[in-house]
Amino acid sequence: MLHKLLATVKKEVLLLLRDKVGLSILFIMPMVLIFVMTLVQDSAFKTMNEKGIPVVFIDNDKDSLGIQIERGLKANDLCYLSDSIDGKPASVETAQKAVQEGKFLVGIVIPKGATEAIRKNVTELVNQTLNGEDSAKHKSAGKTDSVEITILIDPVAKKSFLISMTSNLREFISEVKTKIMFQTFSEQVAEIIPDKQNAPTNSYQKSQIIKYKELYASKSEDKIVPNAVQHNVPAWTIFAMFFIAIPLSSSILKEKNEGSVFRLHTMPTPYLLLVNGKIIVYVIVCLIQFVLMLSVGQIFLPMLGLPALVLGNSIAGIMLLTGATAFAATGYGVMVGTLASTEHQAAIMGSLSILLLSALGGIWVPSYVMPEVMRNISAWSPLNWSLEGFYKLFLRGGHVSDVLGETLKLLLFFLATMTVTSIANRKKRTV
Repeated sequence: MLHKLLATVKKEVLLLLRDKVGLSILFIMPMVLIFVMTLVQDSAFKTMNEKGIPVVFIDNDKDSLGIQIERGLKANDLCYLSDSIDGKPASVETAQKAVQEGKFLVGIVIPKGATEAIRKNVTELVNQTLNGEDSAKHKSAGKTDSVEITILIDPVAKKSFLISMTSNLREFISEVKTKIMFQTFSEQVAEIIPDKQNAPTNSYQKSQIIKYKELYASKSEDKIVPNAVQHNVPAWTIFAMFFIAIPLSSSILKEKNEGSVFRLHTMPTPYLLLVNGKIIVYVIVCLIQFVLMLSVGQIFLPMLGLPALVLGNSIAGIMLLTGATAFAATGYGVMVGTLASTEHQAAIMGSLSILLLSALGGIWVPSYVMPEVMRNISAWSPLNWSLEGFYKLFLRGGHVSDVLGETLKLLLFFLATMTVTSIANRKKRTV
């Protein structure tokens, strides 16, 4: 039995080495894919994380509200603030045109007299409160001045970027407005209360009631920042490992068409033993692919100025998950090759199904941005299991115990494909 297995392994190695062009594609294509996708997506990550979203700022107020908003936005890493366009001071008209042309993603316009309007409203509110006037009657008697801050938005910009930007902006503007209101309120009350010692002090400006501290929920002591490298290297490596289903299924169909499978069937050898040689060889190919992809992430991408891939805390976890992924990928390829009747069928079935599983698995678009229905479907993709496992290892500082669930799912998927393969082969032989 062992002799037969070794013979099939030797046969597959010789066939694989004979096709040098196909073999080189198996290794070079994923490397090129990672290079291209990482370089493309890295610019988006840098726009958000390093330089920030480009924002044009027009302060027509020239008072506390406009000054504090500008100061706060300049100190915020989320955006890159500019008050000029092409070397000239920005206006509402030029800002709107610049946003339309895509020079800025967001434009912010603070209206003239905004701070004074807030102070006036607070003064009237204090007078109403202390004089016991009915606010409802006062509102009906005269209209309160409102402050309208205009936010210009580039329609081409990604909605997720804009939601993050505008929500932070609204939060900050609300904080600044509250400070101005509290300051004005304190000044008004201090003028009315004769006892200056008991008058309220403007301590709000000097104190921060709520502070924020951002921490990555990771077991790793190192601060692992999500970037294009940390996402693309494992994602597209998994894609390449599963894409091996196409040459593997074509190899099976080629042997069927040449009649070698029929001759092997005449021997007292189970079909699964015959394909075990293919499984062993192609699992090794998948492992070599993975090692090459890690070298790309750790050695070659940093040469281009990109961050180096961080492997996390568990090499054992990486080896375990990679092995399970390799078996799942090769098992799927064997199943496709057994179910298909021609090489053309195998190529179409393999390529379309892998593209579909990768799209559902979060390789192209992260699963957390998908609708709930699609997220539930994504949970059944073997590529999603592998990707989530690598996220746990590379980003969350996980260990072997943290990826046992994903590993088990991938191995069960391999067993399921082998079961389907055996049943399908048995039916085809009886037909």
